[in-house]
Amino acid sequence: MNALLLPALGLLVLNAYALLLVLMRGPLFRTRVYRPMLLNIALSVAPAVTLTLVVVLLLAIVEFFPSTVALWAVMLVGAATWLLLLPNSAYLVTELNLSHRRTGEDVPLWYDIILVLTLAMSGVLNTLANVALVQLLTVVIARPNAAHPLVSPTSWIAAGATLLLVSLGMYLGRYIRFNSWDLLRPNRFARKLFGHFAERGNGPAAAGFVVTHTVFLGILYAIVAAPVLLVILP
Repeated sequence: MNALLLPALGLLVLNAYALLLVLMRGPLFRTRVYRPMLLNIALSVAPAVTLTLVVVLLLAIVEFFPSTVALWAVMLVGAATWLLLLPNSAYLVTELNLSHRRTGEDVPLWYDIILVLTLAMSGVLNTLANVALVQLLTVVIARPNAAHPLVSPTSWIAAGATLLLVSLGMYLGRYIRFNSWDLLRPNRFARKLFGHFAERGNGPAAAGFVVTHTVFLGILYAIVAAPVLLVILP
């Protein structure tokens, strides 16, 4: 239990600390609170909130309204929503460009460095935690009686593919300025997407971004998330 509880508590504290640093920046240095960062923090924790709601709803269906159709509907809609929201967590890495700094603000550089580092780390760890939880739930549901459920490479491949999609979502958000809800307007989404990649050089740039960020997230997943999973389900 401690293998899961302690990292979860630490992640909660890290998110709270990132929020505190953003909120205190204004009153400490007599400048405006940078509200886009507050929105980004909210979006960063949204996948975990979505995942929690999906699990609670699934348990409620099993307990009170047993229905295979309802279970599959909730799982599919919940998984799609979760995956669309997940890049918002890792997206906080892009705040490392310090683009929030404004001319005339008397905010020390050291403060903004620790702020964006905390923010970026909270986003990355939120991402890893989400993927690890889904991988854990998947192997528990799919292989409930297996002695060593994580031995199969399937769940690890799925985790890697998810991190790849997260990196792609980060690129779309940073360089095409897409948000998860832009998919509600598919025609506009498609025009902007094809228009962006029709421009010379954007394809290789996107590939470089996605590959490097996926490797980065994958290495951290192996260092941070995988050992916790292997302790819980050896």
